[in-house]
Amino acid sequence: MRVLLAGATGYIGQAVLRELVAQGHEVVALVRPGRRLFLALSDESLNQTPDELSDAVTVVEADITANEDWAASLPNANAVVSCLASRSGAPADARLVEYEANRRLLAYAEGAAVQHFVLLSAICVQMPRLAFQREKLKFEALLDESSVPATIIRATAFFRSLVGQVERVRAGKPFLLFSSGNTTACKPISDRDLARFIVSKLASPPSNTAVLPIGGPGPALTPQDQGRLLCETLGQPFRTTSLPPEMFDWIRWLISPLGLVSRRMRDRMEFLRIAKFYATESMLCWDATAERYDAEATPEYGDDTLQAFYAGLASGELKMLERGEHSLF
Repeated sequence: MRVLLAGATGYIGQAVLRELVAQGHEVVALVRPGRRLFLALSDESLNQTPDELSDAVTVVEADITANEDWAASLPNANAVVSCLASRSGAPADARLVEYEANRRLLAYAEGAAVQHFVLLSAICVQMPRLAFQREKLKFEALLDESSVPATIIRATAFFRSLVGQVERVRAGKPFLLFSSGNTTACKPISDRDLARFIVSKLASPPSNTAVLPIGGPGPALTPQDQGRLLCETLGQPFRTTSLPPEMFDWIRWLISPLGLVSRRMRDRMEFLRIAKFYATESMLCWDATAERYDAEATPEYGDDTLQAFYAGLASGELKMLERGEHSLF
């Protein structure tokens, strides 16, 4: 199967690319002009050389939102996988990436009679309070109205989002919590497991748009649980410092006058909203009837555990990951 992969240079996009190649798919990888596809093409897990992999991967530089003819030279694909995501979450960036770029991908898919469009979304869109969540939902609605069969994958927290305190704890400092650290939870999933889940859905287009929440192997972990795991793995005593999540509201209030004249400050205010959201909301399925997050109702997939991931970081077997612009610590 020939797969058009958007977001191939991202954290999950790279993992999806590796999995597509490992399963024998032909991949057309979209990258922004000037961006290199930083991928371990000689990854030992694939048992292939870079030359062998390059035959399966065609890299296409394209600015989807700026160039109306970006798809003119693309070969027709059987499926589209979008791993596009806003790096900052700022309103303008979210609109451009989460909605506009995906909208143009969908237009290509409709014109090319693509058999399946697989979208990587996020489980947090259940509670759309942020700009990037609203733009994701806006595109999900457009995708649902399209004639192209579609699967929307709403993933829970990634391992990458839970590494921010590794060096802090390694240095003997206390693990930072918001409130008690027991008011939120998630079932974190590795990039490898999520990539396998995404690719496993390619060959089975649904008759109607399928929305699939997905997490890693349970149980659900609170920040307290994550801190204990990290401290135990690094051989440090479990000590914590609690911070009030309201601190993000206080800071936002202080800088709000500057937001009237500065887009940069408005973007910073949105970042503070994002920080508050992740400090106070679980990344689990929401039960609207009971008005609570439901760990049992949150599907699980894969074998990679956060404990094993932390152990790999502690031993040096795994490298620290780039965490993007949503880093809190």
